[in-house]
Amino acid sequence: MLTDRSGILVPMARPTPQTHGEILAAAARRFAATGYRGTSLQDIAGEVGCSKAAVLYHFANKEAILTELMAPAIEVLRALDDRIAAQSEPASAQRVAAEGFVDLAVRFRGEIALLRGEFPELLQQPDFAHIQQISERLLAALAGRSERASARITAFVLLAGIAETCGEFADVPDEELRDALLALLRRALAPVH
Repeated sequence: MLTDRSGILVPMARPTPQTHGEILAAAARRFAATGYRGTSLQDIAGEVGCSKAAVLYHFANKEAILTELMAPAIEVLRALDDRIAAQSEPASAQRVAAEGFVDLAVRFRGEIALLRGEFPELLQQPDFAHIQQISERLLAALAGRSERASARITAFVLLAGIAETCGEFADVPDEELRDALLALLRRALAPVH
């Protein structure tokens, strides 16, 4: 309930699902244009055409908005982590990691683009802390579970490069991008024995 100017309690208008979605869409546009750090709740509210208080009615803070925007991609990443963990052989773990990460990066390239340049800082936030462990397991699988520096460096460069490429080549059709990235991975990764 809210109080009007005369002090009378009046019911608060129920938010429409459309507003919630509009806030998410506006936040995604702002994050893509000015980065997560460079976007304020007021910027998002201005983009939607509502007050900052209206944004805060729907979301506790800016991190909650980002968390909801990233939730579908994070769920797919968790499922990929589970599929990798189920592989007993390093070669099959590497294949699952390579194909799974390419699929994820292509499918969620818009979401990945939102995080360009800010990923390390975002991993420090509580809602994203678990992503660091998943990323390390993904890196290990892509390196063929090898401890060799060369294998880990190659895997790291490939993971970072795939994410960056998916954001950069937004105009390339999904299947074409997927095929090009998988071909690159097959050439770059050392065979696992």
